[in-house]
Amino acid sequence: MNDQKPSVTQTLFVIGLAISAILGSVAGSLTTFFLSSQLGSFALFDASPSTLSPEAVESRIVELIEEESATIAVVERVTPAVVSIVVKKARGELQDSASSFFGGAFYFNEPLDEVSAAELVEISSGTGFFVTQDGYLLTNRHVVDEDGTEFFVVTNDGEELPAKLVDVDPLQDIAILRVEGEAFATVILGDSDDLRIGQTVIAIGNTLSEFRNTVTKGVVSGINRRVTAGDSFNAEVIDQAIQTDAAINPGNSGGPLINLLGEVIGINTAVSFQGESVAFAIPINEAKRAVEDVQTYGRIVRPWLGVRYVLVTPEEGFPIPPEREGSEAEDAYEVGALIVSGDQPGDLGVFAGSPADVAGLKEDDVIVAVDGEPLSEEQALAERLNDYRPGDVVTLTIVRGTERFDVEVTLAEYGE
Repeated sequence: MNDQKPSVTQTLFVIGLAISAILGSVAGSLTTFFLSSQLGSFALFDASPSTLSPEAVESRIVELIEEESATIAVVERVTPAVVSIVVKKARGELQDSASSFFGGAFYFNEPLDEVSAAELVEISSGTGFFVTQDGYLLTNRHVVDEDGTEFFVVTNDGEELPAKLVDVDPLQDIAILRVEGEAFATVILGDSDDLRIGQTVIAIGNTLSEFRNTVTKGVVSGINRRVTAGDSFNAEVIDQAIQTDAAINPGNSGGPLINLLGEVIGINTAVSFQGESVAFAIPINEAKRAVEDVQTYGRIVRPWLGVRYVLVTPEEGFPIPPEREGSEAEDAYEVGALIVSGDQPGDLGVFAGSPADVAGLKEDDVIVAVDGEPLSEEQALAERLNDYRPGDVVTLTIVRGTERFDVEVTLAEYGE
């Protein structure tokens, strides 16, 4: 029998297999070393790389992959319901406004013909999200708070649709718009009362009014914050705000803040420029009833008492009546709503003809409880009354000097 010499091709093939095996082994070792050393550097891993078994490393890798997959899944679930809100105004009105602002002394453009004057120009934008399949969507009031404007939404697939402003909340930075149509993708509204500090949250929005549906991730840094949103021309106080370090930029206003279950737990609304990674959102529970009101009444309905007030402690603004001193009930009044006048002449503490006026409340009265529930910094007067409807009768506990008494008040509807 004649021996056959291996061909050059066979030799090269064998050598190639050997090299591949060696390289694969080296790559696998390097990958294992890299992952072990990197994962061990995270605070998530409470043991050093030397004490982690291969099984433990693999388990941690699986946990990270699962969390990442969950994040991707909820973003993909929510994003179709998020829209960019575009605010437009006729070019002629813009020119008239500029001329009026400068007293008619400056003209930045040549006189416009009829067609050019009617042309719509984008002046601002924000974010919103659908809450019903028939086109109702939530956003911030300050996104749409401009007279003589028209609103459009740009959906996730790039379609631009006209929108109608349904109503704005008189007490919160919330507005509701509607787009004609059916079967819109919607979000799931969660329960913002269940939020915990340290909880992971995701913000989706129209970042810098340019990058649609940008996603950022962070944690809940604080709850029940009292912050001022807006600028020197249009500022307002937001009570019970959610603080987060998720990056929120101009244009994100009105977008959803969601948890890892894909539920919306807040409406992104304000950014602090004094500190890094400090942003705020309105708890979604504040907006749920606004949506229900619009669906039921065609408008947002808020109860009204008719007083101006500041929160004070017993030491700062009101005495504990003598009969309560030394009693266990004395500590029940942590704070009270001191009725005060405004800074401008005519800004009375009690509005003429208001429910408070009819009930006989006066300036310097301190409201300390509603229906027997004491006020607190987390649940001040406005938050307590927000649980009621116009026409409801509530019992207010009043401290007037050294007297303490209860008075019944029938709440009215704000704005009527």
